[in-house]
Amino acid sequence: MADELYSPTPEFSQRAVVSSRAAYDRLYRAALDHPEEFWGDLARQELHWFQPFNKVLDWQPPFAKWFLGGRTNAAYNCLDRHLSGARKNKAAIIWEGENFEQRVLTYQDLFRRVSKLANVLKRLGYKTGDRAIIYMPMVPEAAVAMLACARLGIIHSVVFGGFSSEALKTRIDDLNANLVLTADAGQRRGREIPLKRNMDAALAECPGVRHSIVYRHKGAEIAMREGRDHWWHDLMFGAPEDCPAEALDSEHPLYVLYTSGTTGKPKGVVHTTAGYLLQTHMTMQWVFDLREEDTYWCTADIGWVTGHSYIVYGPLSMGATTLMYEGAPDWPEPDRFWRLIEKYRVNVFYTSPTAIRSFIRLGDQWPNKHDLGSLRLLGSVGEPINPAAWKWYHQVIGKDRCPIVDTWWQTETGAIMISPMPGAVATKPGSATLPLPGIVPDVVDLRGEPVPAGQQGYLVIRRPWPAMFRTLYGDDERYRQTYWTKIPDVYFTGDAARRDADGYYWVLGRVDDVINVSGHRLSTMEVESAMVRHAAVAEAAAVGRPHDLKGQALVVFATCKGGVPKSPELVEELRQWIGHEIGGFARPDEIRLVEALPKTRSGKIMRRLLRELVTADKISGDTTTLEDYSVLLKLSAEGKEEEEILEQKAKNTRS
Repeated sequence: MADELYSPTPEFSQRAVVSSRAAYDRLYRAALDHPEEFWGDLARQELHWFQPFNKVLDWQPPFAKWFLGGRTNAAYNCLDRHLSGARKNKAAIIWEGENFEQRVLTYQDLFRRVSKLANVLKRLGYKTGDRAIIYMPMVPEAAVAMLACARLGIIHSVVFGGFSSEALKTRIDDLNANLVLTADAGQRRGREIPLKRNMDAALAECPGVRHSIVYRHKGAEIAMREGRDHWWHDLMFGAPEDCPAEALDSEHPLYVLYTSGTTGKPKGVVHTTAGYLLQTHMTMQWVFDLREEDTYWCTADIGWVTGHSYIVYGPLSMGATTLMYEGAPDWPEPDRFWRLIEKYRVNVFYTSPTAIRSFIRLGDQWPNKHDLGSLRLLGSVGEPINPAAWKWYHQVIGKDRCPIVDTWWQTETGAIMISPMPGAVATKPGSATLPLPGIVPDVVDLRGEPVPAGQQGYLVIRRPWPAMFRTLYGDDERYRQTYWTKIPDVYFTGDAARRDADGYYWVLGRVDDVINVSGHRLSTMEVESAMVRHAAVAEAAAVGRPHDLKGQALVVFATCKGGVPKSPELVEELRQWIGHEIGGFARPDEIRLVEALPKTRSGKIMRRLLRELVTADKISGDTTTLEDYSVLLKLSAEGKEEEEILEQKAKNTRS
């Protein structure tokens, strides 16, 4: 069956930033033929420069420098330049807490708070080149901290508030940070997260940190160490409300964001100022088709790259109104997201496939309780979205009228790389569609040769792009080895993909999420998509385990939709279903029906942990990003119980 095409409506295209496929093709061709001229013109038009650049790109593979000689500032571009017109009184950040607290900060409000905190940091002796850790909940002050650091050229590293003290300590050590900004506590699903207490435990082994600044958020009882710990409100009281932004070199590091590897040793991804800001700014226009009156909501946590690029820097650079929510999507009721969309009349909604699948499992009655008529554009981020979830998102949330921008990008890329331009490109459920202007991807074999249309290969990027990470903090060699040597002279994304006859990209998941069963290469995404097409299944995660005969055996963990009972008959039905949908070779050796899957706080299923569970029967890798450790414990217990039952059955058979 041919892939279904969903074209934008004439009404949507008419008002879009890029309004037709021909317009997209012209833009893409201009960037392909004259990349430095293309990006140079955009940089001059879209960013404020204290000093203009004199060279667009210096590319010494695998190291890039963009907009050489230029001096700019990310905070100035996100705040100061909006204050001379009507945007000064426009809402910059709308915030709601889990307990229904609400705040609105205009661009003027945000500018004053950022300037005051920057002056506080200067008074404490911090300056350009220093390094700060931001360990905060999803509150506007987290954005204030990021922008205050950016204003002074202090390199910030936001550590997700769900991380443990040990994970925090590791990141402080690696960055050699001398400042921490935190809060007394955060909140999720009605529980307090003891941020300050975690910080204290981390700093017991981090003597290089001179000061911590603590925002009073929940009123939690905490200990304050004299001379080191300072209350945010005390320092801000009476601080001057204007602080000139530092004119920083275009390549000055803006932030370092740590991403976990399978070894547990975090990798510090370094993003610099001008190139990163330009591409996040442009993708806000191209992908989200922003209008001046829009209320835009990205549901990611500020501790992840999506929060950096598409809650803070991208939206604020564009002068948009960005919504922040601290809390869980199903608290106190499963309709919290839909309630927020209705309440704030959200126009652009950007969330993860995992969240979408969880909404499907909860049932259509929850979104159907609310008026979602303000929505005009939907987005997906974080991992490949299966076609069944895509269609549900389109039908139930978008009411068959909102285009979906299924975006592919990574922490390392800094900004969206492959995505439909919603007014120009027809979409296919499950496909990220086409690369954005200036991005030159390919699907290749291990020799670097392009594979035929429809064939699976490795997704690579052939040319440098402005928002690309420059290195891994303090480890150029690891940067080179991890990303640039597997296939020489191109960026190796680590993702498997295929490109169809129309040139559309289908990202199939991580390369290590490709399972080889009796010589057949199976993408976990393909298996999981087939599983969730079954009426009984809400979510699925497929992993491989060693098998003497097949090389690898396929194991699938799945959660059932509400009201569907787990049974051996359903397990067998699902095995046959996969055989029918993909082929007999793809029938799983084992299907485990479980109550929940292990996920990060940002909603990604941690397949690596499931793989460890089925291969080694234990977890030894990094679990610091895991949202709920009890899910893993329960899965381990269920596995052992299942083994005991099978062993008992075997004994009964022998006797």
